[in-house]
Amino acid sequence: MLARGVITTPKASYFSLPILIALTVFMAVSEAPGILRDWTISQNPVKLVSGDIRDGKCSTRKGFFTTCEAHLNYAYNGQTYDKDVEIMFVDIHAGDYDTDLVISGDHPDLATLSLGLDMLWNRIITLAVFVALLGGACIAMIFQILRVWRVRGQLHRAAQLEPVPVEITAFQRRGKRLTVTYADKIAGRKTGRAAHTRFEPGQEPLVVGAKDGKAVALAVWHGNTALPVLLDSRLERIDMTAEERASILAPLMAELGGQPRELVAQGKKGPSIMTRLGRVFLVILLFIAGIFGYWVWYVTSADSQFTSPAMDLNNMMPAPLNRWGCDQLKKRFGDQRAPFGCTASDYTSWK
Repeated sequence: MLARGVITTPKASYFSLPILIALTVFMAVSEAPGILRDWTISQNPVKLVSGDIRDGKCSTRKGFFTTCEAHLNYAYNGQTYDKDVEIMFVDIHAGDYDTDLVISGDHPDLATLSLGLDMLWNRIITLAVFVALLGGACIAMIFQILRVWRVRGQLHRAAQLEPVPVEITAFQRRGKRLTVTYADKIAGRKTGRAAHTRFEPGQEPLVVGAKDGKAVALAVWHGNTALPVLLDSRLERIDMTAEERASILAPLMAELGGQPRELVAQGKKGPSIMTRLGRVFLVILLFIAGIFGYWVWYVTSADSQFTSPAMDLNNMMPAPLNRWGCDQLKKRFGDQRAPFGCTASDYTSWK
């Protein structure tokens, strides 16, 4: 049998999980109702020229997360409405947004900004990505915690132990305590699963070698458990007699040179400065090429002249390229409203 508490869950997981769940719920609760409202409006939109948009403002965080809010006041079929609207989307934009007040022809109490309808799919995708990432992180963390709990329960029962080398991926010393993260990806099952353990004061992992600059230590599979258990250098984590420990450690220590290897941080030699600069330059070139290709696709092939953030890219292009791009868009959408970057002084017609 193995000692209790030889596999642990990082304390940060117990603090991070409620925060991630709260963020996921907050994103869904704050954005989903507005998206559902605007989806309903988009089925039968009615633009109100006489409507009043007050206190409208947009703010951008992290360079592309844009939040716009406004107070809407309008009258329809003899009834007056007051609504507060807030929308969030991803956009690379410079300058102001031109927007109108739009209501649902079927449900006149539902009102929004035309900007919200233009960015509807942008908002849907943004919310879906946030919820998927945050929700996925929550599920993965819950699964990891439950797996550790299940393994700890299985370790209380006697089972055959199968030795396996594992890679030490990280470790931290705090006072006399040592915490280690290790992964099963060297031999045997090679599950790739990572586990976390805390050693008692004075204990060290049984390091048997190194691979690719990282320490390799000895662990054991306890029956069919999902995670291996990292052993200490004196095998105190295994329930056995002193004579049994000595008989097992003797040949192992002889092979290791008489004493266990210490767990020390391995320095890694990084690439040269010129190599790093070359990589940065290549990334910049690829980024510029991707942006330019996206812009060319927008002005020549996009299904809508209001595709975002492509219309903002077109607006930021040098005058000759912007003029050419607007000409290409006008050939396909000349009978419709001009997008941002191609509008005349009235912000509606083509320049």
